[in-house]
Amino acid sequence: MMADQRLDRRAVLAGAAGMLALGAIGSRSGLAADQPAALTLAFIPQENPEKLLGDIDVIAAYLSPAVGVPVRGFVSLDHAAAIEALRGGQADISFAGALPYVLAQREVGAEVLLSELYRGRPDYVGRIFVRRDGGIARLEDLRGKTVAFADPISESGYLYPLDLFTQAGLLSAGQDPQEFFSRVYFAGGYQQAIQAVANGLVDAAGVSEFAELLLTPAQRGQVRWIAETAPIPAHAVIARPGLDGTLKAAFVEAMLALNLPENRAMLRHVYNPDGYVRADPQAYEPVADLARRYGLLG
Repeated sequence: MMADQRLDRRAVLAGAAGMLALGAIGSRSGLAADQPAALTLAFIPQENPEKLLGDIDVIAAYLSPAVGVPVRGFVSLDHAAAIEALRGGQADISFAGALPYVLAQREVGAEVLLSELYRGRPDYVGRIFVRRDGGIARLEDLRGKTVAFADPISESGYLYPLDLFTQAGLLSAGQDPQEFFSRVYFAGGYQQAIQAVANGLVDAAGVSEFAELLLTPAQRGQVRWIAETAPIPAHAVIARPGLDGTLKAAFVEAMLALNLPENRAMLRHVYNPDGYVRADPQAYEPVADLARRYGLLG
């Protein structure tokens, strides 16, 4: 369910960045370079968390014999919680968007292992979706309207769609978006945000281009997009610092094996990409640059 609360952009982003900075003076024993008795994966709630729980069971059963230790997983509250789990050693590996990765790399020392492929590309776009019958054709038409985003530290579910309004001269990079919109919501995931548009709860949603696929066929007929972002580096799979190198390599090979024809059906249990490739950390630099513009990175 979409959280019904007013959101101050500066407070939310400052709070999200602050969450990533917590724990620096706590015990760091969870980050020691050792091989854990089990490999723990953090999943972020891009989709219905109930579906993700079933997916975790399936992918864990596939990975366990491949990596040589039991694999377990959990659905984190949000991106910031997943990063904190990496910091504290409650998670060894996390699925993450590009913005959470660049924040985790700075704050936690996380390492990017894999990038997803979408329709054969290691990138995708964010879009602004509206209802077809809402009378909204341009970004300017959303002045004084309501909008749902996925997560305050999501690149395609917040930062890049928000930047469309900055590029259009409707907001500045440091401005509270509620000076343009009447109300801003964070829905908790792509699916929740775009469903809020389809169900008439908000006027628009800023989410991944693929969020539309999370709607029912009837709901898809009720929405359309009016603007899209520049290409965004694909979602990533990242590891905590100090994770045993042999175990990390075995995990990477097992995930790359999902690209094989006999394993491709398993991809639907890890957010349904087209496949995985070894990540290029430099590909995420444009995201870091945009995060700096919005005060998320120093």
